Amino acid sequence: MSTTTGPGTGNVVVGVDGSEPSLNALRWGAFIASATGSTLVVASVWQPTPAFGLVSEGWGASPADVDPDALSREALDAAVGSVFGDAPPVELDRRVLRGNTAQVLLELSDDAGMLVVGSRGHGGFASLLLGSVSAACTEHATCPVLVIHGTTPPPPLTKATS
Repeated sequence: MSTTTGPGTGNVVVGVDGSEPSLNALRWGAFIASATGSTLVVASVWQPTPAFGLVSEGWGASPADVDPDALSREALDAAVGSVFGDAPPVELDRRVLRGNTAQVLLELSDDAGMLVVGSRGHGGFASLLLGSVSAACTEHATCPVLVIHGTTPPPPLTKATS
């Protein structure tokens, strides 16, 4: 892990929501972290919604039956498993956080070398109305931001020879 601070020298932070664009962002984030000797920080962010109140009124499971942290942890573990199988990177830091996704990723990346996000996630129609996470991150981040479009995988990592 890099011990120098400042833009381009800290952790590589990747926001993951389980969507295919976020899984590809995780692949690219892992490539960049490996190439730079950085820790890969993979974050899954959940946000309480007004619909949660409807669930508690008998429209579904009660709040006592729902553990958003556990569900987010399961989704994060599934995403990491999908991308890396049984061999995740050694320098991998998994985080489940609560709050506005863009705001949490921006705070998490304050001292990062790079923030990597997919161009579209599970936001669907709501993200069209409210603005996408990737757009907010590119506009407000204090570190470089890589927005992954499409499905192009990162290149194979090759070791430099001296």
